[in-house]
Amino acid sequence: MTGIRRALLACGLLALNALAADMGDARRGEQLFQAERCIQCHSLNGRGGKSAPDLGSHVGRDFTPTIMASLMWNHAPEMWQAMKAQGVAPPQLSAESAADLFAYFVAARFFEKPGDAGRGKQFLTEQHCFECHGLTQSNAAGAPPVAQWESVTDPVVLAQQMWNHGARMRQAYAERKLRWSPITSQELTDTLVYLQNLPGMAKAPGRFALPVAESGAQLFQAKGCADCHTGRLALDERLRNVSLTSMAVALWNHQANMKQPSPELSADEMRLILGYIWERQYFRGGGDARRGEKVFAEKGCAGCHNDASSGAPRLGNRPEGHSDITMIAVLWRHGPAMLDRMQQRGVAWPRFTAAQMGDLIAYLGSL
Repeated sequence: MTGIRRALLACGLLALNALAADMGDARRGEQLFQAERCIQCHSLNGRGGKSAPDLGSHVGRDFTPTIMASLMWNHAPEMWQAMKAQGVAPPQLSAESAADLFAYFVAARFFEKPGDAGRGKQFLTEQHCFECHGLTQSNAAGAPPVAQWESVTDPVVLAQQMWNHGARMRQAYAERKLRWSPITSQELTDTLVYLQNLPGMAKAPGRFALPVAESGAQLFQAKGCADCHTGRLALDERLRNVSLTSMAVALWNHQANMKQPSPELSADEMRLILGYIWERQYFRGGGDARRGEKVFAEKGCAGCHNDASSGAPRLGNRPEGHSDITMIAVLWRHGPAMLDRMQQRGVAWPRFTAAQMGDLIAYLGSL
């Protein structure tokens, strides 16, 4: 979804709250990506160097801090060697800097499924949308034309307008004796691709911003959402690793089953609530400490970190805690020296899958 990706890169703040409570800002991450000369080798969506992989080319829904940690860890020795050959000093990343970089990478990728404009137009026609919403003028009272849809370029506003519009939409369908049915994420994605490529829409400015999650948690309570979403209805696992477009679909489809009328939400209120839900679904690690202990032993970590003569510190309680983000910071601060010691001892640099990295971090956090 080129338009959505453009929206993310053009605008914004992506706030995240990892296990170590590090805040990530996509704007700071972009500045860091350039200041630390990452862009000299890596490009992002075609912008930058060509000697290393384009970090925005592999789009996947499951790009998480854990995957970023495992990719950077596995790639680190080759990366340090290339930087040394070019006379570039490895950056000393703090946990905050690592969070900023992750926020920038997520903003550049946005992990959406590919959309099809032809299917999008067909869906809007089959759903009778054009009977009320004209492209440039309204065909029914209270139905703004597509050209005025701010939601086409802002996924948060999309969620807010779909939420507020759902009840009126179902009423309009009932009055016209039309069948209302839930929609899928793919159908909404196709629709957005069609709308974004209409004449006059392609150059619309993009916007994307999510605030700090804590304020959204308070609003989630105040609006009564927390009264229902507890126990088996809690959202902790229901929306894990889904996109904001998929969240908008979930909100739209959910309204018909709500026991109470849904509260109206402003764009700012929707931004706060989505920021809270986004953080809970996406930035919380899901590793298993018991499996992580096995990874720690099988990858040879114990051989150095449990051996005082190796010079490696014993791992356990750290002031900043253990998370995917702090793992990246530790890698960049201590990795080159760690690699030197391992080469002296004839120990191979361990590689981790994302699942192994998640389990390892969970184990370190349990010590």
